Amino acid sequence: MASLQDQLKNAGLIDAKKAKKIQKEKHKQQKVATKSGQTLVSESRQSAEAARAAKAERDRELNRERQAQAEKKAIAAQIKQLIETNRQPKHEGRESELEYNFTDGKKIKKLLLGEQAHGRITRGQLNIVKLGDTYELVPKMIADKIAERDPAYVLVANTVSSDAQDEDDPYKDYVIPDDLMW
Repeated sequence: MASLQDQLKNAGLIDAKKAKKIQKEKHKQQKVATKSGQTLVSESRQSAEAARAAKAERDRELNRERQAQAEKKAIAAQIKQLIETNRQPKHEGRESELEYNFTDGKKIKKLLLGEQAHGRITRGQLNIVKLGDTYELVPKMIADKIAERDPAYVLVANTVSSDAQDEDDPYKDYVIPDDLMW
């Protein structure tokens, strides 16, 4: 295979004098580089190294994104499994249904619950979580595990507050129930 110089000569793009001059300059550069102890680095090699480094960085970034997506998918699967295995019934037997209103984002949603489930939610024993388009009841302990993974799934997490009552309060003997319906 002929060198690039030979190919350019045959094509008539450069003449013999110019080819000799380029050859001398290249030889001179190599000689100076060996005397000074420097290695001769060509521009094409530098650009190839830069391209390799850029490609490696791009590959690392894509790998990070893929890994984050896989981790997000795994967390969603864990949450779904926790909800499905620990969901509690919304009514038991022939209980009367009570409405429980809560917010999902900017929308107010209504859930029909039995008296026991309604009382357990207001006391903080049960929490409401979102699974797809439905709402499920799970125990507080499970809701805490879900919130560790992704707090957006837990919509209602009531806590029982032990507020210290003021001693001068004339209505301290009259406790207002949490589940008071207006």
